[in-house]
Amino acid sequence: QVQLVESGGGLVQAGGSLRLSCVASGRTFSSYAMGWFRQPPGKEREFVAVISRLGGTVDYADSVKGRFTIFRGNDEKTVYLQMNNLRTEETAVYYCAARIDVNGGNRLSDYSSWGQGTQVAVSS
Repeated sequence: QVQLVESGGGLVQAGGSLRLSCVASGRTFSSYAMGWFRQPPGKEREFVAVISRLGGTVDYADSVKGRFTIFRGNDEKTVYLQMNNLRTEETAVYYCAARIDVNGGNRLSDYSSWGQGTQVAVSS
């Protein structure tokens, strides 16, 4: 199992930017595909972005394409989510997740390890 700790959340105005980080510890980070999910208040957790274990393949939810970028530094054992032009409806707790495979998926059940989440609040 890998342990995950997110950071970088906070309060930002609509149209602003944030960069989330997720640091892993434990087994070899480059063995894991990594995903970002979010859970808005009162709603279910949803897929945001995924990156393959070596970073060559990425995928995004349609709602964030062109505004969010997922990338990773395997030497630093960190995956990032750069979020630009944030919207108020993107207020949520953001979670990173790990899947020991070449590629990740967009379902919660695809992932075996989860972080504790970081809160992002977008004000109007």
